[in-house]
Amino acid sequence: MFRAILTALALSVVASANTITFVTPVGSSTGGGPVSASATVTTNTNSVFITLTDLQANPTDIAQLLSDFDFVLSNGATTGTLTTSSGQQIVIAGNGTTTLGSTGSTGWGLNNNVSGGLQLDALGFIGPAGLIVGPPGAGGVYTNANASIAGNGPHNPFINQTATFTLSVAGVSAATTVTSATFSFGTTPGINVPGTPSVPEPITSALVGTGLVSLFFLRRRIAR
Repeated sequence: MFRAILTALALSVVASANTITFVTPVGSSTGGGPVSASATVTTNTNSVFITLTDLQANPTDIAQLLSDFDFVLSNGATTGTLTTSSGQQIVIAGNGTTTLGSTGSTGWGLNNNVSGGLQLDALGFIGPAGLIVGPPGAGGVYTNANASIAGNGPHNPFINQTATFTLSVAGVSAATTVTSATFSFGTTPGINVPGTPSVPEPITSALVGTGLVSLFFLRRRIAR
């Protein structure tokens, strides 16, 4: 019986999701200054879930704000559909103070067949507004922001630090991973920084580990 339970557990976790995180290398910068961002990508049956985060605190220039994310899937998929996106709007006034807005669609879109993969894109859909801005400085004020951010009508509102996206991509499974990723910044296309993978964390591995520990204690109780 114990072996049957173990086999069932192993088969069930195979279909679980798989997660990998990409980050900008330490010391990355654009013409506007240093940049820092992360993208956590989770694959499951015919779906891809992405969380984009701008980590660069108190930015100075619009060229430090996250505007696109390109990624290549291991199964070779180059077409998909953006089904949902979500982010909180934030308006940055001329003095660097902020007003938080509603949480809803980011206005970003999905471009197919980009460099052998897919591209989440602000510039071609909602840009030059809707870029993801990192956290403010002390006191919740963007004290470093120049006129390309603070009080800039065409660029406001921004997305406050983090945005999430759900994609429908045929052929994707829990075994699908991301082989390469590129972050783009600012309102001028082509300001790109290749991402590097953080330590991959397959959800399947965590589930297997938890399940095996539970089964170990279960077997000890049965044996008593």
